[in-house]
Amino acid sequence: MLQFLGNIQAKADIKGRIFIPAVFRKRLQSEGEEFLVLRKDIFQDCLVLYPGTVWEKEIETLRGRLNKWNREQQQVFRQFVLDAERLEMDTNGRVLIPKRYLQMASIESEVRFLGVDDTIEIWANEKLEKPLVAPDEFSAKLQELME
Repeated sequence: MLQFLGNIQAKADIKGRIFIPAVFRKRLQSEGEEFLVLRKDIFQDCLVLYPGTVWEKEIETLRGRLNKWNREQQQVFRQFVLDAERLEMDTNGRVLIPKRYLQMASIESEVRFLGVDDTIEIWANEKLEKPLVAPDEFSAKLQELME
């Protein structure tokens, strides 16, 4: 089972190439992942890298919940896949992030990779300088969730 954990700073070059952190790259390679799928997160201002097998499961799950004869649901499905891009790692472990994605997440150069379960998020570094959730609110929400 693929699982990523880490909070790693990196830089995008002028062309939008970013080295996938070694700890994540090794995990992907050990699981035989051949490609990644990139899309902007649905809720947060960040990018999400899905290993190929994880993406395929996501699509299967989404497709299984949608009625293929419902116009609105088909539009949601189309939008989900329209906003996705297949990426290949080069021999140096870099991926090329298309400029439109960098703009969607306000990424210029400094980035932060976050391992979040079976995906890898890419954030503009400055967006993670402060907590995403205030400490008191975080502990209250976590307690509520775990009770």
